[in-house]
Amino acid sequence: MPTTLTRSSWLFPPRTREVQFDEKWSFVAEKQKNCDPTDPADDHKGDWWDHIAYDPEHRLVLAVVPGARSIENAEAVVAAAKGRTDGATPRLMTSDEYPAYASAIEAAFGVPVPAPPGRPGRRPILPPRRLPAGLTYATVHKEREDDRVVAVERRLIFGTEGGLEAALGASAVSRAVNTSFVERQHGTDRGRNARKARKTYRFSKDWRVHEAMSYFTLYRYNFGWAVRTSRQRDERGRWQRRTPAMAAGLSDHVWSLREWGGFPAVQVA
Repeated sequence: MPTTLTRSSWLFPPRTREVQFDEKWSFVAEKQKNCDPTDPADDHKGDWWDHIAYDPEHRLVLAVVPGARSIENAEAVVAAAKGRTDGATPRLMTSDEYPAYASAIEAAFGVPVPAPPGRPGRRPILPPRRLPAGLTYATVHKEREDDRVVAVERRLIFGTEGGLEAALGASAVSRAVNTSFVERQHGTDRGRNARKARKTYRFSKDWRVHEAMSYFTLYRYNFGWAVRTSRQRDERGRWQRRTPAMAAGLSDHVWSLREWGGFPAVQVA
């Protein structure tokens, strides 16, 4: 009997208009400074990072890619976020100054530029890419003194200043370039997943379990965690609890653990 792969709970694109990218640190088995790079047994030990694509308006985790802090994983999370939104270009994308996101956004959203006609010759290894006219990406530069942030400066990477001001003016949650919402979600996830907590003896002993629990807690949060700041009043004036999936138009109720865990990832045609 043929089978058809689906996008699991992503039955239709969420109402995502903004995306924030960031990474959350944790470790497996032992911290990086205690790992032996020459020992094959330590290959999957040490620092692990959750690369997160987050919808700040609906408090929705669009995508997570656990693993090393690398350009490959940055590209993977940006590509996954694009796929989850059916290729739509968000109105605004922000991150910290990690340079991998600029090349990842260019790779995911850019369109190859045809080579101009002329004499054959050496061609570049990677052809140049042209970004959509409405794409706006900015980063946050933080100045610190004594481990405290004393100043924040925005830096426009892709797009125009006019486009950035228009995106901030149309934003439902932000009036300044920031990564505050995804950073706040890091705190929520650390509270929900003990192996991600800082300064604790509770940590993952095996990278496979660590990866599985990262997906489990972050994606279940979308459908089973009612966010206080997302609640709405119904027609009778009573507060209605809403999950990120409900706010983004992916669901109409708070899912139980049994319902979420039993939702099929593979659908039989």
